[in-house]
Amino acid sequence: MATETVGEEIEAGMPQLDFSTFPNQIFWLVVALFAIYYILSRIALPRIGSVLAERQGTITNDIAAAEELKLRAVGAEKAYDKALADARAEANKIVAAAKADIQADLDVAIEKADAEIAAKSAESEKAINEIRAGAMESIEAVAKDTAEAIVSALGGSSEKAAIDSAVQNRLKG
Repeated sequence: MATETVGEEIEAGMPQLDFSTFPNQIFWLVVALFAIYYILSRIALPRIGSVLAERQGTITNDIAAAEELKLRAVGAEKAYDKALADARAEANKIVAAAKADIQADLDVAIEKADAEIAAKSAESEKAINEIRAGAMESIEAVAKDTAEAIVSALGGSSEKAAIDSAVQNRLKG
């Protein structure tokens, strides 16, 4: 009997391909498809739709926040550039004021130095004039003494007034 059961099963083939079970298989197929449709349409798809809507809302909010932050960044950059320009202008003013102060101090120092140089130059000029006058007097005295000695040595009369007059004429040019 065991061999007969095995033979019958082999002759029958695959049950899903047996035409006698098609109506039953079609019924359960339709029931399964309706169950899947009902579960998907009432439970799964609304959840998926809400997740997608939530994601879209999050993306939209993030984009809006990014735009707002971008505008803030642009405003901060403009404020930074303005502050930098103001700082540079202030630094230039400080540098100009410092240069003006230094130039004023330098001008005062130069005027003081010029005055000292002019005073020393006048003193030096006076000393040079005194030395020149003393040298001229010394030259004149040496010239008179030398002329008198030469005239005496040559055997001429050494008249002091004539020698003085001759030396004076020669020194004048």
